[in-house]
Amino acid sequence: MSHALNIAAANVNAPRIDESTPHALPSLAGMGRAQLREAALACGVEERKAKMRANQLFGWIYHYGSTSFDEMTNIDKETRARLAAHYTLDRPRILERLVSTDGTRKYLIELAPGVECETVFIPDVARSGALCVSSQVGCTLNCTFCHTGTQALVRNLTAAEIVAQVMIARDDLAEWPSSNDDRKVTNIVFMGMGEPLYNLDHVSDSIDTISDPEGMAIGRRRITVSTSGVVPKIAELGTRTNTMLAISLHATNDALRDELVPLNKKYPLKALMDAIRAYPGLNNSRRITFEYVMLKGVNDSLAEARALVKLLKGVPAKINLIPFNPWPNSPYECSDWPQIVAFADLVNKAGYASPIRTPRGRDIFAACGQLRSESKKVKASELKKQRLAEQAAAGQ
Repeated sequence: MSHALNIAAANVNAPRIDESTPHALPSLAGMGRAQLREAALACGVEERKAKMRANQLFGWIYHYGSTSFDEMTNIDKETRARLAAHYTLDRPRILERLVSTDGTRKYLIELAPGVECETVFIPDVARSGALCVSSQVGCTLNCTFCHTGTQALVRNLTAAEIVAQVMIARDDLAEWPSSNDDRKVTNIVFMGMGEPLYNLDHVSDSIDTISDPEGMAIGRRRITVSTSGVVPKIAELGTRTNTMLAISLHATNDALRDELVPLNKKYPLKALMDAIRAYPGLNNSRRITFEYVMLKGVNDSLAEARALVKLLKGVPAKINLIPFNPWPNSPYECSDWPQIVAFADLVNKAGYASPIRTPRGRDIFAACGQLRSESKKVKASELKKQRLAEQAAAGQ
């Protein structure tokens, strides 16, 4: 398969943050209502008007996708000028934009020098299309079938950086202003780089912004957060976000799951299933999605399928069967198609929906389990040396 590299196709009207510029102004793009209120106050807006201005900014940024303060016609010119003197509406810079032969789009996004994450838009999923966002740069979990797991954790993403991923995709897809008619991004899945529940504060804050009906208005039931099983945070996720839950399961016994998902050694299957059964709002209309990657000769036997049915007994659930997506030097192979079908049939006959996920974006390494950036964690002392060197060079 071939793929197209087309950075120029991104919305030219959306300016990008240039971290190489000394003393670059902070961007309001990605900020929540409380942060926008603080920004308004910092620009001299009166306390009694700050909430109103924050709400106006929120609408312009997240409903209209504004890229210039000049567009904000219900804010007086003097206030707009002060905002423009202190802030921008820039999005993080797109380092690479790849388009698969099947229409999947992958964005490599620079959040800071040497700090990058990947975001993937998958068309023709659910009602229209799903955007897979990252919550961390790198990961600590080391799941053996996942390419991201080969990249050490660099850092958590901020809520603004998570929201900015959605804005970048909507810029590229020309989805402003927000509308419920013919929208391309209908669903958000936290299934990109990182473990969302190890960054729950920022994930929760980003969901507040993404789901706000006066902004991008992507409903909470169209947002799914996937976890490998951080048991103590599962109930908190449900209480704080009211989103759908997905579990990266992949095995039906502790011995195998310890190998595939090492976090299982800390939170074994019994503890995980107890937490799942207690998830707030769980019912037949709010099912848990279980993700199960099909690994040839590892977890794909019909005995495993029967064990899966037994494990999930009594849990309103859907099982996504994911053909393994290979990546360089991966130690596994994808199960044979007849075996995947037989596995799915057995689970289906037991009363569980078990769709086989069609691999999307394999040719651009955008499929499930293939995301990875080249970012590396740099010590604070090294960052300081780099900044001093840059300042010295600039002063020559």
